[in-house]
Parts: sequence; structure tokens; C-alpha cells
Amino acid sequence: MMRTTTCCGLALALGLSSALITGCYSPEGGWLPHSGGPVTYYSTEEYPKTITLVDTRTNEVLFTMDVPVGKQLSIDFDAGQGDDPVNTPDLMRYSVWDIGTMYGRLGNSLSVPNASCRRVDMSIRPGVEYAQKSKEAQLRTDQESDRPDWWTSKGGPLPEQKTTNMYDN
Repeated sequence: MMRTTTCCGLALALGLSSALITGCYSPEGGWLPHSGGPVTYYSTEEYPKTITLVDTRTNEVLFTMDVPVGKQLSIDFDAGQGDDPVNTPDLMRYSVWDIGTMYGRLGNSLSVPNASCRRVDMSIRPGVEYAQKSKEAQLRTDQESDRPDWWTSKGGPLPEQKTTNMYDN
């Protein structure tokens, strides 16, 4: 009895720690929100967002992305992981996913200045944008333009009645 309780507790602890290591990406900060943790920006049809990273020492734009509508940009900064210990000591890791993605690997990275020398600007693009149709939507056949005339309100001749025996070719 004691052995199974220990194994279950260990499995739970490993599962929770792996979830925390990979991060939890939501605008609210996930399970354990804290400053310095991953940040997620949603881009919706009403609020299409552009994210810009600026070096405050020179006002140089280091990174900018128009987050596609219906997607989210998740960013996390790792202190001391950059390629230059003086100018760009930190590493920004980021990925773009469908809105609502909570876990995953941030597959892109960029060396950036430390926290006191960088600024993340979020702006909303003017106007309303629409999400692109999914590839599955292009396969649908229930749209008015895909229907034959006899099926629509304008009418038309019915298709010829063809009966064939399944063995006749």
C-alpha cells in the first residue's frame, strides 16, 4: 500500500514539474503566474495585435511581429542564456500557435538585452481583420456556390435518372 502511494505521488510530482518546465502559455500566466514568466498575446478579429521588442539603449527595434488573427504569440525570456554577456545576455524564446494553446516548446529564439534595457510594445492594428479560412473549410460542399442549380432557389433540371447494375461497366 505504501509503495503505490509513493509511486503515485512521484508520478504526480514529475508530471507537474514537467508541465512547469515547459511553461503554461495563457494571457493570465497559467497555473503559477509570476513576473518574469512567459507572456502570451492573443490576436483576435476585433483586436489584431503587433508585438515589438525595442532596445531602450538605442531605440532599435530588435523584433516585431504582426500576430496573425486567430493565433497567439507566446514569449519567454531566459536570463544569462544569450550569445553576448554584455550587449545581449538574455535569450528570448517565442512561438506562434492557435489561440488557446497552453503547452508546448518555444521553438524560436533571439539573443536580446537584459530586462532593464528592453521594452515590449503591444499595439493594436487599425481596422478589423478576419482569420484565414482553415484548410478543412475549403473542402466543404454545403456552400451555396457549390450546390447544383436544381438544389437552389433559382431551380433547374434534375439530373438524369441513370440506373446501372453494379456489374455493368
